[in-house]
Amino acid sequence: MNIDYESVKQSLKNVYFINGTACAGKSSVCKLLAEKYNMYHCEENYKIADFIKLTTKESHPHMNYFNTMSSWEEFVTRDKEDYVAWMDGVSLETAEFEIMELINLVNEKLDKDKKIIVDTNIPHHILKEISDRSRVAYMVSTPEIATNEWFHRMDEEKQFLLNVINNTNNPKENLQKYINTIAYANRDERIAGFINTGYYVVKRTTLDEDILDKLKLIEKHFGLSKD
Repeated sequence: MNIDYESVKQSLKNVYFINGTACAGKSSVCKLLAEKYNMYHCEENYKIADFIKLTTKESHPHMNYFNTMSSWEEFVTRDKEDYVAWMDGVSLETAEFEIMELINLVNEKLDKDKKIIVDTNIPHHILKEISDRSRVAYMVSTPEIATNEWFHRMDEEKQFLLNVINNTNNPKENLQKYINTIAYANRDERIAGFINTGYYVVKRTTLDEDILDKLKLIEKHFGLSKD
């Protein structure tokens, strides 16, 4: 990406980012922050469909995977290494578009003092260039939580994928394969990679932890709370 990062950092001084692993509470905390502090909420993968229209399969192959795959069964039965490489590829390819959209929001669509909270997958080496540490937080879960809770969440996307798996020729085998893929994507090594970025990290280690406790930690780190 050919981006003037210093200029971007100045433009995004009212933008806060939460990144991390699956089932750690990112989406919930972003939503709560937006409601509590009247922040503009950019949900995970916001405007991805619009971004894809600006690309080609040659220039951005990971972003265009859904336009080139043979079927949804191919998606849910890929090798775990290919799946994670695709995840990381999408994060990197999408970052440029996310940044440009945030700059557009700041400069043209929102009041100049309006704060923005972003549920993001922008890689940490780019976040370091475009934002201060005080406006970035990571939330991580354990491999067990990420794996066991994946299909327990009733969001539309995950239930769609579960339905795809259940309608394959070998649903039991393919379900286990997909769960193994999610486990691989959230293995200890990758979680450590998030923790070792040097950013503020909030961990979820059990299922019964109160999301409001996580919220307090994040809002204090962001300097939003007066407590």
